[in-house]
Amino acid sequence: MRQNLHATYVDLHAHPELSFEEHRTAALAAERLAALGFVVHAGVGGTGVAGVLVNGDGPCVLLRADMDALPVTEDTGLPYASTVRTTTTDGVESGVMHACGHDVHVTALLGAADLLGRGRSAWSGTLVVVLQPAEELGQGARAMVDDGLYDRVPRPDIVLGQHVAPVAAGLLGVHGGPAFAGTDTVDIRLVGRGGHGSRPEATVDPVVLAASTVMRLQTIVSREVAAGDAAVVTVGTLHAGTKENIIPDEARLGVNVRSFDEAVRGRVLAAIERIARGEAAAAGTPQPPEITTRDAFPPVINDPTETERTRGVLAARFGAERVIDPGPVSGSEDVGILATAAGVPIVYWLLGGWDPEAFRAAVEAGTVDQDIPSNHSPRFAPVPHPTLETGVEALVVAALDRLAPAAPA
Repeated sequence: MRQNLHATYVDLHAHPELSFEEHRTAALAAERLAALGFVVHAGVGGTGVAGVLVNGDGPCVLLRADMDALPVTEDTGLPYASTVRTTTTDGVESGVMHACGHDVHVTALLGAADLLGRGRSAWSGTLVVVLQPAEELGQGARAMVDDGLYDRVPRPDIVLGQHVAPVAAGLLGVHGGPAFAGTDTVDIRLVGRGGHGSRPEATVDPVVLAASTVMRLQTIVSREVAAGDAAVVTVGTLHAGTKENIIPDEARLGVNVRSFDEAVRGRVLAAIERIARGEAAAAGTPQPPEITTRDAFPPVINDPTETERTRGVLAARFGAERVIDPGPVSGSEDVGILATAAGVPIVYWLLGGWDPEAFRAAVEAGTVDQDIPSNHSPRFAPVPHPTLETGVEALVVAALDRLAPAAPA
């Protein structure tokens, strides 16, 4: 089992694919599931794969993993590091890397499907496994649902899944209620009036306008969100100009918002628009900014009762000291759409993936943020073991707890 998991993980890590381009990964998953006796539905929502294993009467449990990688050039030094290259939609040359651990998710889900498929004598019901594309765009779950996922597979009674995180391998993190933040992407085009760098008085400089806008956006969370609420506003991209002595006509900002509450979300989005328009007016721009919101998806709300049930079975299997409550996570996930569309509860947990000794040393030194790379870092490198085994077992025990016991022979 360990050898097979390792080989699958190394293969997936070395061959990452971007969102909606997960053809090789999807084909691998479909082939593995078919060999286990699953009825396989491929091409759902583009490149999504769903497998169904009916094993008598009983509940239906859906296990989900996401497949896509990121336009990140890997810097882990691993012998199986990705060398895949791409050109982004912005025309930027980049590497491609599983910098968010989706290779761990796929490997663990296939391992769980293997154990549950070979252990059918222990349970009764229906197992649905979903390999989802394009989580990084926040579009994959919606694409699968809109493409008739629940017309092809039975509607589940619960959705279960996990996400690898930069904490010690062997730990699991489960939080009831708002567990992962919702997210919005806001694109802002600031329009100036370009000209020669030697004559700024004849221009409206969008670079200076962009700088003042970025700084003012940083006050939203500190000055417009209550202390008991949570939100994150990040300006992740700023593009302007082509040469140092040319004042350009425009600047573009890419802003990311994370929130757990719809009222807070609305307040933050309104503040972003107000600030962008206000700064543009103060700069005397020839036209107002263009503001577009896209790639929005809701927070993951773990069902409190089902979460406590999952916490109990995980603690029974791994020990209570290895099952922690991480609190709400500011990262985002579109997996909740699969549960909402089916009208069923979800439990989604964190899977520790970092070398336990290295993580403990960083905790003791107070250098976790400096020494333990986060998801999306080019140095994000989960240790395969015991991460994979823990991920497989967590999915299996959580699924078996919901599936009916097999009838006595």
